[in-house]
Amino acid sequence: MSRPFLIKDIAQQAGVSVATVDRVLNNRPNVRAHMARRVEQAIEALQRQRRQVGVVGRKFLVDLVMDTPQRFSSAVRAALELEMSTLRPSIFRARDELHEAWPAGELVATLDRIAARGSHGVLLKAPNLPVVVDAVSRLVDRGIPVITLVTDLPSSRRLAYVGLDNRAAGETAAYLLGQWLQPGPGVGVLVSMSSAYFRGEEEREVGFRAVLRSMRNDVSVHTISDGQGVGERTTVLVQAQLRRHPHIAAVYSIGGANEAICRAFDQMARPCRCFIGHDLDKDNLALLRAGRLHAVLDHDLRHDMRQACLRILAAHGAGGAAGSPDLSNVDVMTPFNLPASLRGDAN
Repeated sequence: MSRPFLIKDIAQQAGVSVATVDRVLNNRPNVRAHMARRVEQAIEALQRQRRQVGVVGRKFLVDLVMDTPQRFSSAVRAALELEMSTLRPSIFRARDELHEAWPAGELVATLDRIAARGSHGVLLKAPNLPVVVDAVSRLVDRGIPVITLVTDLPSSRRLAYVGLDNRAAGETAAYLLGQWLQPGPGVGVLVSMSSAYFRGEEEREVGFRAVLRSMRNDVSVHTISDGQGVGERTTVLVQAQLRRHPHIAAVYSIGGANEAICRAFDQMARPCRCFIGHDLDKDNLALLRAGRLHAVLDHDLRHDMRQACLRILAAHGAGGAAGSPDLSNVDVMTPFNLPASLRGDAN
């Protein structure tokens, strides 16, 4: 393996020891496969960020830590890289720990490792659990600011929350569904959450229920959670709910796995008269174009990443005083108002 970067820089990026990097680069024995992959990913990340090399400015190394499906973490990572390149003269680099259905104990262990080795800031999407809140306190005790992404930890010592106004998003979904769903005797709506422990998802559901109740007293709401935003688990949960409630004819998907939800309706030979989801990722774009999703509630991830980086700069005295970050607007996307960059993308 070539050596395009200093071993110490690769080790810092990967979050491993210099000795481990040396063993990987020199193809020495007794290196675990996952450690070798971490080193390879670190080199790839450094190469992506190389365009910033040579800019005179203070350097910041941040950690992106997310418990979320890969389709969303990839979009966040791409948005962060784009924004980091615009923050000159400061130079930002990022390490990442991105996992699906991440056990809380492993997530907390990762945060503690970051606290031990140091970081200029942690961008965190995590469930609102006491053990996670405690881990955030340990990071702050080490002088590491924590920014929560998309879903908040309101009782923690995090510096700020950046992301969507989740309650407004749920209210918007209810408004659309209430307008579009034709009246009928005992019609039901399925609300699908990935986990009840994500505060942002809880806020979306609360907003959705409140507005729908005010608009449509003929519509009942049936919630599932703990699908973790992944396929098979979500399909099983949706099928069980469809069997239990034969009047369900619409979906508000808060937690994703929308292909799995469509599959469950198809397998049960049940029509879905209105389906509203979140995030204009590749899967949802295809479903929107196919008419399976009727609207996608999206928001500007680059705005979120810029807000997060600016807060980290301010925390280290490298920027002006920062007030509360502006929450992202809720954008209602249909097949007819897609961003220009996606209009011709049929893949």
